[in-house]
Amino acid sequence: MGAKGSFSEKAAEDHIVAEGLADAVVVPLVSAEKVLQAVEAGQIDRGIFPIENSNGGIVLEAVYAMAAYRFSVRQMFELDVHHMLLVKPGVTSSHIDTVTSHDQAIKQCRMYLQRIWPDANIATYADTAKAAEDLAAGTLPDTTAVIAPRRSAEIYGLEILEESIQDLKFNYTTFVVATRAN
Repeated sequence: MGAKGSFSEKAAEDHIVAEGLADAVVVPLVSAEKVLQAVEAGQIDRGIFPIENSNGGIVLEAVYAMAAYRFSVRQMFELDVHHMLLVKPGVTSSHIDTVTSHDQAIKQCRMYLQRIWPDANIATYADTAKAAEDLAAGTLPDTTAVIAPRRSAEIYGLEILEESIQDLKFNYTTFVVATRAN
């Protein structure tokens, strides 16, 4: 789950290393539904998606997808998540009128958003990294800031306006490794 540069991609890369899967390739499928659909169909061997965050709670999108598809849970593990506020190069905070990201990222940064961006339009997006990609591509207006991983800034050429904006210093997301049901 997640686009290139997402926390899910990082979780998949960590899983590949931990399991010694030298030939594995990460396929970004963006949504939990697409991940579990591909697992059930045998199009991918393992699907990795977030199920819960220590601050944001249950990832509802994943729960709905889990109810719709057959799969086995191979493993669960945690990843420490730090959110960045990303903007197009040269854009300053005075230009921002909208902050967007995945619903979970917004939940994990809600007190920060209320405190620092009380007048901004807060909008949900399909994925943190997809929001960064779309901001860089011009799909989103330059007056938009996105909450996304540091890697998204590096991959898509965005600037970090603020670092580690999550409300809690310790912000862990639990990921599920799903395989095809027997």
